[in-house]
Amino acid sequence: MTKATSPGLALTLPSDREIQMTRVFDAPRALVFEAYAKAEHIRNWWGRREDEMPICELDFRPGGKYRFVNRGPDGIEHAFRGEYREIVYPERIVSTFEYEGLPGHISVDTLVLSEKDGKTTLTATSSFDSKEDRDGMLQAGMEKGAAESYDRLTALVASLRSAHADDEKNALVIERVFDAPRELVWRAWTDPEQMKRWFGPRQFTIPFIEMDFRVGGRLFFAMRGPDGKDYWNLGFFREIVPMERLTYTDCFADEDGNVVSATHYGMPAEVPLEMKVTVTFEDLGGKTRMVMRHVGIPVGEHSEGANQGWSESFDKLAEALAA
Repeated sequence: MTKATSPGLALTLPSDREIQMTRVFDAPRALVFEAYAKAEHIRNWWGRREDEMPICELDFRPGGKYRFVNRGPDGIEHAFRGEYREIVYPERIVSTFEYEGLPGHISVDTLVLSEKDGKTTLTATSSFDSKEDRDGMLQAGMEKGAAESYDRLTALVASLRSAHADDEKNALVIERVFDAPRELVWRAWTDPEQMKRWFGPRQFTIPFIEMDFRVGGRLFFAMRGPDGKDYWNLGFFREIVPMERLTYTDCFADEDGNVVSATHYGMPAEVPLEMKVTVTFEDLGGKTRMVMRHVGIPVGEHSEGANQGWSESFDKLAEALAA
């Protein structure tokens, strides 16, 4: 059965114990995923328009827990909690959901995001222990609350998209000319053993790297600082034009390959979950002009640190190419 709840939102009842909602957002799924992954975003869209959220706690990782408290204009509070069971960036989130006012009635919520032509289809499926629990959720006003939440989420992802456009304008761009043939500079970026020799700031090493060099392939590596701390990064190759251009996404991760917020490593929360690196290569008759464009780094102290880190990396690259 399908019921229309608000413009753009469809609610269906696939079985006696399920509720499914679908909504299309005019934004890439990475931005919609980010809206679910950060407390500062959830505060701005989860729940009814008239509510405020004095408590928004989440440990966004498989096994991590969350707790939201909404307060209505009458001062009455409603608390919700759950645990993340599965997180596949930027495609899927599985978590439990429990209203603290009715403890023990727990649903399993599965969020799936699919992208086409820059738009994202969100499909949220809630599975309940019984038909009574499902019907009770509907009778409690789930439709209206979800419709208002998704309207607010639409506004939020629009603002994130605008900020992303600003990031494109404020991208960190570094240009270097290397005294080496373009083939060697290209290989330094695309051969994991070569990349180990130079990638990372001056005092950092690469103890682990896994590279599946193809469009859609994964780039997963750790940078180890002078204090022995590892910083894990995950990305996927989006564009490969041999000897000319490559583009990959750039995310902070944990050692298991789960995307994490920059706060996991003590960095600012405003760093987006996904950034983008594009590198172009131009043959200068035995030398190579390389231009690196890193999109998504917040302007300010973090951008200055990234500029220094990349510059030190390229100093190391020049030394490796000359060896």
